[in-house]
Amino acid sequence: MHAVDIACTLLVLGIIVVSLLSNVLVLICFWHNSEIRKQVPALFILNLTSCNLLLSVSSMPLTVVGLATTGYPGGSVLCQLVGFLDTFLTTNSMLSMAALSIDRWVAVVFPLSYHSRIRHRDAVMALGYTWIHSLCFSTVASWCSWLGYHHLYASCTICNARGRASGTQYVVFTVLLHALSYLLTLVVLCVTYMKVLKVARFHCKRIDVITMQTLVLLVDIHPSVRQQCLEEQKRRRQRAIKKISTFIGTFVVCFTPYVLTRMVELFSPGPIDPHWGALSKCLAYSKAAMDPFVYSLLRHQYRKTYSGLLNRMLKRSPLNASHNSAARSYNSVNSVHNEPRPIHHNCR
Repeated sequence: MHAVDIACTLLVLGIIVVSLLSNVLVLICFWHNSEIRKQVPALFILNLTSCNLLLSVSSMPLTVVGLATTGYPGGSVLCQLVGFLDTFLTTNSMLSMAALSIDRWVAVVFPLSYHSRIRHRDAVMALGYTWIHSLCFSTVASWCSWLGYHHLYASCTICNARGRASGTQYVVFTVLLHALSYLLTLVVLCVTYMKVLKVARFHCKRIDVITMQTLVLLVDIHPSVRQQCLEEQKRRRQRAIKKISTFIGTFVVCFTPYVLTRMVELFSPGPIDPHWGALSKCLAYSKAAMDPFVYSLLRHQYRKTYSGLLNRMLKRSPLNASHNSAARSYNSVNSVHNEPRPIHHNCR
């Protein structure tokens, strides 16, 4: 094996471990916290988490086998099934991110009418569209026998060698697939989050004006307190920019190399370095490990939930149980020894 193949293999193994642990933790928080389940965005997060988990147990392990053996992993039927899942799950996860961004845009721009605009029924309908959209492309690829093992990406996915025999149909299908999944999601993310940032900046400016007027009226306020207020306003603006940059930046960094490689492969007559193809596929897989942290686990409700579960587990562990029982027995012995003794008066 080449050093790059070894590095990619280790990278995919690490992605599988992190993706499984983080996405399972999201599901645990979803199951144990009723407040999270009541929220509309939780449905999109649940769909995104499920797609990432299925991708982690289907496509990623076969890619590890393909990188390690530099050959065809498994039988033809299994590879076509995994290729179907790879196309369906990747497209579905992208559209789920777009749905989440639209939900955040409505929540920020229309905060008073958010619950009347976005209901659970609307979220279910949006998820139904993502499923139908993803199933259409993956079913067409399966029906036209374009799914198989792709040596460039060392994975079971849409195979360029099989598709070129169909000529124009395969080209149109591939362009539409990435235009209506990657490009559509990227445009929705940029438009919605830029509008969210614009509204957030407007509210921050209003808060800044009110704060400055208040600080001017409070003549006796200490300069250090005034400086702390100004620094807090600056941190608030930076947090908003950081969050939006994370949402858009992780999507672009993870999926753009893979989509560009697909387009170059489609229209370029020359060969592409297989190491670059494997690396671009690894970057696309890494989004499954990042999504739980980007959308869920770093939020206050999720942190509170899994912290409470962890504390509950530690309190009920055998070590702590034996420690607590020993402490209780020690306290009972001390209580016996420390009991007040009766005072005997000598009768004279």
